[in-house]
Amino acid sequence: MIGVRLDREMEKKLEELTHRTHRSKSSYVREALRLYLDEIEDYELALERLHNPRDKVISDREMWRRLGLEL
Repeated sequence: MIGVRLDREMEKKLEELTHRTHRSKSSYVREALRLYLDEIEDYELALERLHNPRDKVISDREMWRRLGLEL
């Protein structure tokens, strides 16, 4: 279990959303956190690959070819 303190503006927005949609505050907080964590993971992966590339840089044409999406 985790507790979260929100500022008044955020709490008000969340309250309004829950009343309009009949979903719980917890469901919105879970979804927001899931999306945030996904973004952070993607960002960290991008930074890692930027600093330690596995392959050489390839052109967009080569990328499309490797993906089987040649135009």
